[in-house]
Amino acid sequence: MVRNYGLGEVKVTEGLFKKRMDVNIKYLKELDNTALLQNYYFEAGIIIPGLMMMEDPASAGLHWGWEAPTCQLRGHFLGHYLSAAAMVVANTGDEELASKVRFIISELRKCQELNGGKWAGSIPEKYFEVLTTDRYIWSPQYTIHKLLMGLLDTYKYTGNEEALLILSGMADWFIDWTTDMKKRKPDAIFKGEQAGMLELWADAFVVTGDEKYKALADTYKGQGIFKLIKAGKDALTDDHTNASIPILQGAAKMYEVTEDEGWKNIVLAFWKSAVTDRGMYATTGANAGEFWIPPKKLGEYRGDRGQEFCTVYNMVRVAEYLFKWTGDSKYSDYIERCLYNGFLVQQNEDTGMPAYFLPLTTGSKKTWASKRNDFWCCQGTMIQAQVKYPELIYSVDDDKKKIYINQYIPSILDGKVDGKSIKLVQSLNMKSYDAQTLFDEHGGYEKSRWKYKFEICSDEDVNEISFLFRAPIWLDGDVQVNVNDEVVDYKANSSNRVKVSAEDGYINISGCKIGDVIDLFLPSKVKAERLPDMPEQAAFVDGPIVLAGLTSDCDVINGDFEKPDSFLYSVSEHTYDTFIWLQNNYRTKHQMKNFKFIPFYDVKDESYTIYFEEHK
Repeated sequence: MVRNYGLGEVKVTEGLFKKRMDVNIKYLKELDNTALLQNYYFEAGIIIPGLMMMEDPASAGLHWGWEAPTCQLRGHFLGHYLSAAAMVVANTGDEELASKVRFIISELRKCQELNGGKWAGSIPEKYFEVLTTDRYIWSPQYTIHKLLMGLLDTYKYTGNEEALLILSGMADWFIDWTTDMKKRKPDAIFKGEQAGMLELWADAFVVTGDEKYKALADTYKGQGIFKLIKAGKDALTDDHTNASIPILQGAAKMYEVTEDEGWKNIVLAFWKSAVTDRGMYATTGANAGEFWIPPKKLGEYRGDRGQEFCTVYNMVRVAEYLFKWTGDSKYSDYIERCLYNGFLVQQNEDTGMPAYFLPLTTGSKKTWASKRNDFWCCQGTMIQAQVKYPELIYSVDDDKKKIYINQYIPSILDGKVDGKSIKLVQSLNMKSYDAQTLFDEHGGYEKSRWKYKFEICSDEDVNEISFLFRAPIWLDGDVQVNVNDEVVDYKANSSNRVKVSAEDGYINISGCKIGDVIDLFLPSKVKAERLPDMPEQAAFVDGPIVLAGLTSDCDVINGDFEKPDSFLYSVSEHTYDTFIWLQNNYRTKHQMKNFKFIPFYDVKDESYTIYFEEHK
């Protein structure tokens, strides 16, 4: 099985993804510890200084929105916060965030003790009793799952034993509750949007080896959706998207725990139903108003409440599992599309805040969360998403001594292959021009963001290691390979020391030595992606990047969508930002009203249109 390199082994360096990570980390540091803990304090009966009586609630410094003490989901965000902050600590060793995490965990332990030693939640235990009735209540298991996830991640990434102690007490509470429910109301166990519980308990068993976590996983494995999927039925249409995806993450984790092929087959069948057979928008979403769209009905359901961000994040996590089991590059291709058109598109580059939904109608605008007054579910998954990049870039098969370069993100890998140390530096290789240099008309692809350099800087011999560079599905032509300043034709049999060959969605390079430098160029071009039920409508995609038309009222383009260069021309200029040269910008031509296309992730508050109708 392939494994991902961990957060302590990969550092994201220059460029777009590092910039977005930094904005997110800044936000994590801004948030006040007391406000993050407010609902846990309230539930434990702890009086926050100055808040016994509030003469002016607006100045109380509390978090509001879904974190307000009046909301039934209150407290969910802290779990996301712990997961995200712990991952940053594991990746960078950031002591400021490490201190915040230690403090929060110690305060949660105090709350748990005041609640009797087991319960450490931010909501009343009686909410779970409501699940035995027909009364409406907003997802108590969802809320508590986020805390449990945060506790487990804190232990996994930082080794905090107190976090594991709190989790153990909560597990005891759930054993008591589920035992009681099995006697009184078995279906209550599967209410309250409990989808993440199966993966959580199974993962806790993997991490600790404690049988009580396995017992809880066995309790939550009886999901009704599994029967429908195994029967080959469409179990997803009109079902709540983000309630179903985490259930399949649980199935994936159960496969890794039990090695029972039945679990793996369930996840594969889910992927076929959710992605292959259903289709997706160019941005990867396949939901409208939080529910799965019927297969191939994307045009009919295209609206202002599409692509909930949580679904993008959770589908990436399903794809991660499938890649680990198969090594199939199609899952990394899918993840790449999600990163550019979900992780980046739905994060405000200035504030780090998310867009809950992604509107795809003519003249749409993104709606951003506020920093302290919304705390939607997507605000929680967004802070986790922006620290996940290091885990997605490189993988390794130790037995076969293969390193997979899954994502083209400037970074440094410093890990091991089958016990041997390996250091690989990935960087952009875009030509820079200073003021004394004349413009090079023959630079060609030198100005492209898809030109990368890989330097092998290991201290140990790497001759036996194969480097598998993903050949993206969006390639326009062959990958161009240059090793130590020499062009390599990997389609021809070569007798050189360094061997280069094509291999099932990858370029396999082996026989390398310390100090070797590999240059790759991945040629791309703008392509139209049509809606299956309305093929006259299409979005334009440049490599993996969806382009947004900066227009509020135009959704018709005169031209042949199979030949975008007939109505688009490139816009280029020298910049002083992430890229040396402006990337993936275009302007229309031969239209009644011309406008600009830019990467969708660069859109903040502008009106935009993604899908256009073809008029020949």
